[in-house]
Amino acid sequence: MELHSVVPWGRSFAEYKRMFCLTEEDLNKSILGCGDGPASFNAELTQQGGKVTSIDPAYAFSADQFSQRIKLVYDEIMPQMAKTKDNYVWEDIPSVDALGEIRMSAMNTFLADYEIGKQKGRYLNAALPSLPFDEHQFELALCSHYLFLYSEQVNLLQHLDALRELTRIANEVRIYPLVTLSGEPSPYIEPVMDWLGANNLRSQLRPCQYQFQKGATQMLVAGVA
Repeated sequence: MELHSVVPWGRSFAEYKRMFCLTEEDLNKSILGCGDGPASFNAELTQQGGKVTSIDPAYAFSADQFSQRIKLVYDEIMPQMAKTKDNYVWEDIPSVDALGEIRMSAMNTFLADYEIGKQKGRYLNAALPSLPFDEHQFELALCSHYLFLYSEQVNLLQHLDALRELTRIANEVRIYPLVTLSGEPSPYIEPVMDWLGANNLRSQLRPCQYQFQKGATQMLVAGVA
């Protein structure tokens, strides 16, 4: 991975809670955040005494490199958000300007925690479908804005390989959103759920408390049957 290919766009702890319907019981579990990037979930949950590990290939870079890239990407993404604002639900986040403030706040919280978090092993340079963890090392794995969203870039076999690995290392896996970048339901939802069932793994679509991208109202929950 090269720095210019990284598109950092961090979501907040509050958004994670709503995207994945995380209860206080959930937040007390050992959690893996998959593809977290510059989200503030790890930093904020750690401050509350939680046990969380985040993985992302972008964690090969330093805080300074992340910071420089965030500034560049932010100036590119915000005008795009203004042009495509009709693709989003402006309720919890009332405007494009408010979105920018939420994203920058989350990413600044991440940056302040990143280097010490790397030293403590909370941010690991790793990527699906091969992760450096033992079987069922985590009680809960969360995958935000990667699988299903990038259905055009990540094919069905790659989805299945990712689910095989996530269900190997975690008792339960939650994935959000289930729509593609164009806002259509991913064509891989049904075949992925069929594959999970054929491998004696449970799967369920559950409604979410969070919606920003139109149509993104559900998460996939999978795990040991």
